[in-house]
Amino acid sequence: MQKIIAANWKMYKTRQEARETAAAVAAALSEQPTPHEVVVFAPFTAIAEVADAFAASQAQAGAQDVWPAVEGAFTGEISPRMLQDAGAVWVLTGHSERRHVLGESDELVGRKTAFALEQGLKVMLCIGEKLEERESGQLEDVLRRQLDSGLPTGENALEGRFAVAYEPVWAIGTGKVAGPDEVLATHAVVRRLLCERLGETGNRIPILYGGSVKPANAGNLIGLDNVDGLLIGGASLDAQSFVQIIRA
Repeated sequence: MQKIIAANWKMYKTRQEARETAAAVAAALSEQPTPHEVVVFAPFTAIAEVADAFAASQAQAGAQDVWPAVEGAFTGEISPRMLQDAGAVWVLTGHSERRHVLGESDELVGRKTAFALEQGLKVMLCIGEKLEERESGQLEDVLRRQLDSGLPTGENALEGRFAVAYEPVWAIGTGKVAGPDEVLATHAVVRRLLCERLGETGNRIPILYGGSVKPANAGNLIGLDNVDGLLIGGASLDAQSFVQIIRA
């Protein structure tokens, strides 16, 4: 399957900064195209800038969150239609910072995922365990719970519109990276859980790895079995660094 290289810019970049970075990425991809699908999850205020910069590029803009309603009295939230109007094609749901910093429940993540898919967005569902959960033997239980609640029920034609990003919470922004054996073992668990829920379709859902990905380790990570892409945080804020990862 086509691998996905995705950037999560989190709460960084003004519109001008986003425009300049996205333009540099687009220029690099124009000069040397990649076989990978490239996505930048930008702050809400910068989605249109990124989408415009990518208009003639193979890269796509994405949003970092969404609210599960068409419109309404949800102060501070944003709807799928608003995101699409700004140029977003993808959206993240369930990122660990949404879960553990902002208190989103598994149930809310599931509602967001299902509604975004219904409204025509592609969705990247983030899952992952905290260090104490891994060390106490709860890894599979945590991933199963997050997938059970996050995966939409019924037939949603997920193939080509849905991906899972495994992010060990203890490796995000810490400089720590899960070792190859840990990544292989955990992605195998995720693949098995996807197949339990989705049947043969589960074998065709991309599983990305995220957690302190950098140009120096991207090549080794992307070459592992069941690693169908990378979700990059800090190292994606610099265009040159992100392009190096795309080409790893």
